[in-house]
Amino acid sequence: MFRSLGIFNYRVWFIGALVSNIGAWMQSTAQNWVVLTELTPGDAGAVGITMALQFGPPLVLVGLTGWATDRFERRHILLATQGVSLLLATAIGILILTGAMTLPLMYAFALGLGIVAAFDNPARQAFVSDLVTKENTSNAVALNSASFNAARMIGPAVAGLFIVLVGTGWMFLVNALTFLATIGALLAMRRHELTPRAVTHGRSRLSDGFRYVATRPDLIVVFIVVFLVGAFGMNFPIYASTMALEFGAGADGFGLLNSVLAIGSLTGALLAARRDRARVRVVIAGVLGFAVASAVSSVMPTYALYAVTLVFTGFTVVTILSTANGYVQATTDAHLRGRVLAIYVAILLGGTPVGAPIVGWVADELGPRAAIQLGTLAALIAAAIAITWLVWSGRVHRGGRLRLRLDETRPLSIVTQPIAQAPARN
Repeated sequence: MFRSLGIFNYRVWFIGALVSNIGAWMQSTAQNWVVLTELTPGDAGAVGITMALQFGPPLVLVGLTGWATDRFERRHILLATQGVSLLLATAIGILILTGAMTLPLMYAFALGLGIVAAFDNPARQAFVSDLVTKENTSNAVALNSASFNAARMIGPAVAGLFIVLVGTGWMFLVNALTFLATIGALLAMRRHELTPRAVTHGRSRLSDGFRYVATRPDLIVVFIVVFLVGAFGMNFPIYASTMALEFGAGADGFGLLNSVLAIGSLTGALLAARRDRARVRVVIAGVLGFAVASAVSSVMPTYALYAVTLVFTGFTVVTILSTANGYVQATTDAHLRGRVLAIYVAILLGGTPVGAPIVGWVADELGPRAAIQLGTLAALIAAAIAITWLVWSGRVHRGGRLRLRLDETRPLSIVTQPIAQAPARN
């Protein structure tokens, strides 16, 4: 389960990312609470617009960010994005503490954070392949998800408590400090031990990633599933904040819901790390499980029962995302991995500008339970599309009696042509 931690560079990265992720979740919790309770009178639609602005740039800039991830040193990209993120978090914190923050300003900062994330996310995802061997890629991706969700378990709960005690502005300043952990990890790495990567020459085109995906129906199906679930099912800042208000809970109750969600997420990530490889069938099973968990959570009558269902929701979501991410990385040609991952990230995060305003509007007009049920419907549609593709592609066969057998959707080793290797880094 933890085999990738035996690699020095990955171990350093894992520790730095864990610290930074805790800060990121503290900031995310504070940001949504500021918009919902300080800058607006409980307007879930404003939270949706903030999320749309923050997650829209990865979709708009997908071609450029994917090309940059394949063309330039990913470690240098991450050093730059972490530095800029530090400055933005510091500015937001100061503005809130001085009482100068307004809703339009928060929208502007959300857009700025989104632009930085558009370059950071594909580089961060692809950088895992530079830290470990191909055989450990799925394990490293799952452990990354475990780190992210361990932080999710800690960050929101701490943020909820400290928002009550000292206010929201300090959460942004604390997050600014945690970026130093990632920057320190990147500087401490043994560069000569990084895995040599494919050389991407200047003649490589931005459109090559899209053309490659167009030849891979299995990837297209995975991307459709991730888009539908990401756009309408994963708007947890809206769900958790509005449900917390419905149950009469404050910022601490909102933070606790995020942490409870992370308990299931962490469990799902650790189980994903135990699997030898990522498979599409697991993605489909995760989507069906998410639909059930989401439907049940939407009818829970009390805060405690709603919180319990979030454990199962978090488990299924991470099962979907960890498996989809690992599958994309392990089965994509190395010289196109950055561009394909940029498309994956754009579809995952870029679905938010489509779904979050709609979900926020539904929560305002029909209530948060109806908004959660909209996510359930999207998950059922995603599962139906994926199952239809499996049957149509001929991968489902009758075994014996009433048993069904499912073929592998993609061979483990995919090398279509020799790839020029970069020289070892000094």
